[in-house]
Formats: sequence, structure tokens, C-alpha cells
Amino acid sequence: MQKRKLGKSNLEVSAVGLGCMRLSPGHGTVAGTKQEMIALIRAAVERGVRFFDTAEVYGPFVNEELVGEALAPMRDQVVIATKFGFQIDSERDPHPVGLNSRPEYIKETVEGSLRRLRVDTIDLLYQHRVDPNVPIEDVAGAAKNLIQEGKVKYFGLSEAGAHTIRRAHAIQPVTALQSEYSLWWKRPEEEIIPTLEELGIGLVPFSPLGKGFLTGTITEKTQFDQEDNRGSFPRFSPEARKANRALVDLIAAFALKKNATSAQIALAWLLAQKPWIVPIPGTTKLERLEENIGAVAIELTPDDLRELDAAIAKITVQGARYPEELERMTYR
Repeated sequence: MQKRKLGKSNLEVSAVGLGCMRLSPGHGTVAGTKQEMIALIRAAVERGVRFFDTAEVYGPFVNEELVGEALAPMRDQVVIATKFGFQIDSERDPHPVGLNSRPEYIKETVEGSLRRLRVDTIDLLYQHRVDPNVPIEDVAGAAKNLIQEGKVKYFGLSEAGAHTIRRAHAIQPVTALQSEYSLWWKRPEEEIIPTLEELGIGLVPFSPLGKGFLTGTITEKTQFDQEDNRGSFPRFSPEARKANRALVDLIAAFALKKNATSAQIALAWLLAQKPWIVPIPGTTKLERLEENIGAVAIELTPDDLRELDAAIAKITVQGARYPEELERMTYR
């Protein structure tokens, strides 16, 4: 597995990481037992994956516990990223009730994450969503204190706007921004990527496969279970899925020419954008994990990229990516 550094930092990770959100209950039916998901995470390490992404709110709590248990035997080989920022009143009533990035709450959250992850230090700590009620300078200052205390190594943001990134970076260097970026969501190219390049910050795209849609395995007939949040996203309405099939078909045709899969082309495209971009596709299946890892070996030439981008530019993706209340939490 190739390695990459996130921006100008010394944080080196595998070129492709593993998003762990759907490996535990809370975001849809898990296609396997807890022990099978632990085995999958360990299989990823055996195949060279060194970057694992979780969050307190995934589950909540249970995803951090899963990742912590799975990676405990190989802690020194891996980089673990987690996130704070949602108000969760207690482990007895773990439903998020809005945002909370007050410094004292960040400190409390980190203590819980350290315990669940079974680590002494969190490698990369993101603010999950920008809290409009707490100045980002206070958030970055809290992260700075945690780094000085040795409880956190690197600080990151998620789905933040360019102005917020600059303000935070002035207080505590931001190592990475996690943000959705893929062949069907290119908004980061407008302001975010130029800002990251200027400041020397890495980009960690989540949902690099369009929440599974770009793989071609989801159609307008796909039924999402009640816990799967994709069912509430406008872009995943049956009508939008049917309309957006044109994009899936285009990627599939391009993949055929490159003797690759659609997922591999989507990931290879991201890897080709910048040397400091590290996508974190999620999967519960070993064969998909291996397929995703295989994207690292696919080289897209400048001509390939021009051809793909020109073809995709002719397609208008249908449907907002999030319901309005969730979209309001992004790019602040």
C-alpha cells in the first residue's frame, strides 16, 4: 500500500483508509456480526490499510468501541481518527440533540473516546460539524490544549467553510479537513481545495463512492431500511436515483476501458487530484475492501482525467445531497 502525508504535516497514512461508520448499528443494518466486522478491520490492516475513521456519534459510542477492540493488538501500526461536536446527554440516552463544541464538552468527549478506543492518544481529532454558537478560535484553542496534554496528536475539521478553516488554522494548525468529495459532489473544488493547498492541509474525502451509488449497486428499486439515513436524502429518492443512473453508466463504461471497476475509477480519480488527498471508503465486505485497495494501483493519465471530467460535466446530478436541516450544518 502506498503512503501519503496529510498536507504539510508529518501525519503519514495509507493512500486509502477505511471509513468505519457502517460497521456497527445505528446507520443501517450491519451485514455481519461484531466479530466479523472486527475481522474485517484486522484484514484491512493485513492488506496495508493504516488509516481508520470513526466518531463518537456513530452508533453513538459503539463504533468507537468496535474500532478500539479491533485495533488494540496492532495499535502501533495504525492511525485512528475520531470526532467530537454533537451533544449527547448520556450513554443511557445516546441520541444526539444538536451541536456542542464548548471547550469543556470537547474535553469530556475526548476522555470518553480515549476510553472506548483503548488508546492513550487520539491520532487525529476532528470537529464533526462547526458549531455556530462557539467561536472556532475557542474550539481550536481546546484542541491545542489537548495536544499539549498529549491526549491528541493532530487536529482536523469536517465540512467546514474556507473562512472557518483559516480562523482555526491561525490558532492551531489544521492537519486535515474531512469533507464529502467525489465524482458526483465536486463543490470542494470551488473554495475548499484551493484553501487547503495554500495552507498545507490534507483532504480526507468521505463518501468517495457517493454513499455507494457510484458503484452501480444501488438502483431506483433499492429499498433502504429504516435506520439507513440515505433513505431520507433527496439525492437518494427513487426519482433522483433513476435520473442519476446516467452518471453511473458513464463511470462504468470508462472503467471497462481501464479494466477496472466503477469503484476503483471513482477512488483513482480522487487520488489523482492531489497527492495529499486520502479517501476513506467504507465497506462491510472483504471483497469490496480488496477492490477499493486495488484503486491505488490504477494510474489515470492527464488525458484520462480530462476525458472523464469533460464527460461528467455534461451530466447534471439530480437531488440535494442532504435534507435542508443537515445541509445547513455544512460549509459554515
